[in-house]
Amino acid sequence: MVKLILASNSPRRKKILSDLGLNFEVIPSNYDEKLEDDNFSYEKIEDLATQKCLDVVRRVDKDSLVLAADTVVVLHNKILGKPKSKEDAFNMLKSLSGATHSVVTSICGINTKLNTAALLSTTSYVRFTQWSDEMINEYIEEFNPLDKAGSYGIQELPDGYLDKYEGSFENIVGLCPESVKAVLEQLKY
Repeated sequence: MVKLILASNSPRRKKILSDLGLNFEVIPSNYDEKLEDDNFSYEKIEDLATQKCLDVVRRVDKDSLVLAADTVVVLHNKILGKPKSKEDAFNMLKSLSGATHSVVTSICGINTKLNTAALLSTTSYVRFTQWSDEMINEYIEEFNPLDKAGSYGIQELPDGYLDKYEGSFENIVGLCPESVKAVLEQLKY
């Protein structure tokens, strides 16, 4: 049996895999996620997930299945990555306020025993209510959004902040369980 490895230190991704009842080891990717520009394309996000996966594949034995993912928030075809400062987070959240944006998670899996790979992207849509500057500042102070794409975690939004979402809630959190199952199935896990 191949060993399942999650190429991420994200507590949210670990919880989603645990909730699926999977036994896995965590070996975080060291791949530098820098993007050349902020224009969105599925190829760009799928390449990031693939590079993260390959980084870990190079460090594990030949009986492993490595899963890596990359999640981005997209508004007006521009990627909103992780904020560099509280001011950056404020500006991102202000731009998302009252607007519908998409959240795209690309998952790459590589089965080193079978020498096969699978890649799958999932898109969900989120609409925030209209946030006041006070609401934005309260969110930033209470929930420390600096480690999250788009400066927020949907699972921690206080009442009154979220208008609606469409698609997989877990995908917005960082990993769609149905997509994980589909990738694992493709890789004969």
